[in-house]
Amino acid sequence: MNAKSQEMLEQIAALSHEFGGPEYVLGGGGNTSCKDAEFLWVKPSGTILSQLRPADFTALARAGIERLFTLAPPAEAAARESWVQEVMQAALAPGAAGRPSVEAPLHHALAARYVVHTHPAWINGLTCARDSATAAARLFPAALYVPYTDPGYTLSVAVRAALEAYRKRHGHEPRVVLLENHGVFIAADQPDDIRAAYAEIRAQLERAYTAAGVPPTLTVGPRPTPERLARLTDALQAELGPAAAVVLAEGPFQVAAGPLSPDHIVYQKSFPFVGEPTQQALRVFQAETGYAPRIVVLPDVVLALGPSEQSARLALALARDGARVLECTAAFGGVRYLSPAARRFIENWEVESYRRQVAGVA
Repeated sequence: MNAKSQEMLEQIAALSHEFGGPEYVLGGGGNTSCKDAEFLWVKPSGTILSQLRPADFTALARAGIERLFTLAPPAEAAARESWVQEVMQAALAPGAAGRPSVEAPLHHALAARYVVHTHPAWINGLTCARDSATAAARLFPAALYVPYTDPGYTLSVAVRAALEAYRKRHGHEPRVVLLENHGVFIAADQPDDIRAAYAEIRAQLERAYTAAGVPPTLTVGPRPTPERLARLTDALQAELGPAAAVVLAEGPFQVAAGPLSPDHIVYQKSFPFVGEPTQQALRVFQAETGYAPRIVVLPDVVLALGPSEQSARLALALARDGARVLECTAAFGGVRYLSPAARRFIENWEVESYRRQVAGVA
C-alpha cells in the first residue's frame, strides 16, 4: 500500500470515529469509505464505526464493483441478493478480508474521495416526515433527495441514476444525498468539507425544529417503582422465556408506532407491543408479527427486552432514537412510516440477519 492510500485510510478512520457515536449512528449502523481510481476501502458490514482502524476497512477493486451496473441481475429478490454478494466477493482486492458494507456500490457511485453515511435522529426527523421532499428542497436546495428505495443493490442503482441526472443538470455531483426514511450520505474530497456539511445541515435543522416548537431533547417521564418493574419483568419472562432474558426499563416516552428506517427494524423490530403484557395479549402479538416484542410500551414505563444485555440496550437506544425522530417530524408535517412492502424486505433480508449476528443481537 502506498503512502497516499495509507493517508486516506487514516483520514477515513478519523471521520468514522467522529461520526460513529450515538449522535449519528447506533449499533452497527452507518458506513464510511475512501477511494482512489482503482480501489474502494469501505467499512465491513455490521462493524462499529467508532471502533474502526485503518487496517479494518475492506478493499475492493472498483472495476469489480462496476460489474454490478453492467450485468443483468436475477429478477427474483433472494437470487438477486445472492448474486450481488457473489459479485462483491469477487471484487475483493488480493489479500482483502471481511464482508464489505452492503452500501459499497453506492459509495463507488459517488466520485468524491471520502463518503460518510449516517442516520442521526435530527436528520431523520426530516427524512421520515410526510413533507420531507418539499422541506428538503427548501432547506437544502443543493442536496440530492432520493425517495425511499430498498437498501443494497436496488438503492445503489437508483442513486447512481439520480447522480447522473444531477451531474447533467449542475455540472458536478451533490455533496449531500438525503435518503427518505434512511439517512444521509455526505461526500467530499477533503475531510473538513464533510465536517462542514454535517455542521451546516445540523444548524439548519435545529433552527427549523426550534421554529416549530420541537423540544430540544426527548421528553421522558419518571420511572415506575421497583415493585412495578419486578411484576412486569416476571410476567414477560414467564411468557417469552429467553427472548426476555434481559429486561431494561425507562420512564415513559412516545414510542414510534411503526417502522421508521432499516436500522430501527433491525435492532428494535418493526412494531412495539403496547399495553399490559398479559399472556393472551403477548401471544396475539407474536401470532400477528411473527416475533417476540423488543419494546413494550405502557403509560408509566417503556421496557426493552432481549436475549442478551447488548440486544436489550440496542433496542432501548433505537426506541429512544425513534421517539426523537417522531418528535422532530412534527416540524415537517408529521411522521411517515415505512410501507408494509419496505418493512417486509428488511425483516427478511439476509444482509440484515448478518448485521444482527455481527452486533450480537440475533
